Amino acid sequence: MNRYNQTRTYSTSKGKPYYGTIKYPSIPLSFDDIYVYATQGDRFDILAQQYYQDSSLWWVISSANSDLPQNSYYIPEGHQIRIPQNIAAVIAEFETLNRY
Repeated sequence: MNRYNQTRTYSTSKGKPYYGTIKYPSIPLSFDDIYVYATQGDRFDILAQQYYQDSSLWWVISSANSDLPQNSYYIPEGHQIRIPQNIAAVIAEFETLNRY
């Protein structure tokens, strides 16, 4: 899933394109969520590939774990990670929030 498909594109005064702000949905807790402990080298994109078969959905896992650093793909070793399972609803909400 390309997160930028739903995002408005603007242009600078010199014609250089840039993306508008992306809004991320809140991801409610669910009994279906999976919890794992991060091991050395775990990254949001690798977990997304493993659990969703799509590494571009890394932002779902990252957003669901807002207590972790959001400025890196890497997850601190030993942290418990929540992996949401109802990603269809999360993606639908993402698309609604970013529709223009």
